[in-house]
Amino acid sequence: MIVYHGGTEEIKHPVCKFGRPHLDFGQGFYLTDILEQAKSWAGRQAMDRDCKPVVNVYEFDYEEVKKNYRCLYFGEYDEAWLDFIVNSRRGYTPWASYDVVEGGIANDRVIDTVELYSIGLLSKDDALGRLSEHRPNNRICILNQDIVEKYLKFGGVMK
Repeated sequence: MIVYHGGTEEIKHPVCKFGRPHLDFGQGFYLTDILEQAKSWAGRQAMDRDCKPVVNVYEFDYEEVKKNYRCLYFGEYDEAWLDFIVNSRRGYTPWASYDVVEGGIANDRVIDTVELYSIGLLSKDDALGRLSEHRPNNRICILNQDIVEKYLKFGGVMK
């Protein structure tokens, strides 16, 4: 499958442990199979850094990865997803026993709900009710460098 990483630099050789440790799906290399999502993320980072956006393009043999590694998939903004995201943001490592985590992104559409639930201003039922109104985008986080080396092939950049 073709996947994208939006940012401000060309990344021919991704490193999983380069990112921040308390991101939603863990400290890994984040991708999406949605080009517009990667372009949007690259644009935001470029504005913050006052530089040009770059979308890296990769070929990812995800089917082989799913056969040989521990993968977790969240298809909806549901209770399992919400607990996973909140625990990650609190510094726990629910992702530690996985090689890849895939699912919806806690983006501008749903972040307020996640935050309000996290600090106790929304019940879980209310948070899940709000989240059910949104269809998730998609994010793939590779947590295992072996997967990057064997199954992710750099294909160039879009500027």
